[in-house]
Amino acid sequence: MARGASRRQSAAAASAAAQRRRRNRWWLGGLGGAAVVGIVAAIALTVALGGSDSALSGTAPEANSQSGDRVPEFSFTLFQGEDVLGSEEVNIADLHGKPIVLNFWAGLCPPCRAEMPDLQRFYDDFKGRVTLVGIDVGQFTGLGSHRDARNLLKELGITYPAGFTNDRGVIRDYEVFSMPTTVFINANGEVFQKWSGALTQEILERMANAMLRQAERPQS
Repeated sequence: MARGASRRQSAAAASAAAQRRRRNRWWLGGLGGAAVVGIVAAIALTVALGGSDSALSGTAPEANSQSGDRVPEFSFTLFQGEDVLGSEEVNIADLHGKPIVLNFWAGLCPPCRAEMPDLQRFYDDFKGRVTLVGIDVGQFTGLGSHRDARNLLKELGITYPAGFTNDRGVIRDYEVFSMPTTVFINANGEVFQKWSGALTQEILERMANAMLRQAERPQS
């Protein structure tokens, strides 16, 4: 009897260790060799999260050959924010017309947790001028379930629109090679900038103001 209980405990411990290894492989390894730049940026941002502005500027935004390209369409379902976006089921194309901050996150992602209070403060300040949406991709990355995501939103008192997508293709299409990843989309629905790693309120405001200035310029 004792021997059987010991075997069950060993199996449970092995399963928990395997889950931890999977999370570590995602965080350190991303989705393969193409993710090296994003991973390095994410690690640098995580370390520098409480550091100086110079530590944050110029290193985390990826060199983005897609800047100016129309963003790929995908649909998502909201956990919260239906009153802001107008429906529980939303397509990213429905939000074109004003700048968008599209944040890919997960419920068991420590850097995602770290940046969420800054995202909330940014949302409170820019609501109505810039659309902020958080998309949970934990089910694709091994970083949590929808329940984990909902629990994190509740625990941190997050009120900005957040939900999930069943479209696994967003990982490839938006190059979510590290967590979190944020894509800044201008009012025309084009990629403005992509940021790999955790963000601060200051960086969010800088990016948002740049997109708003761009939207004010006459179209050629």
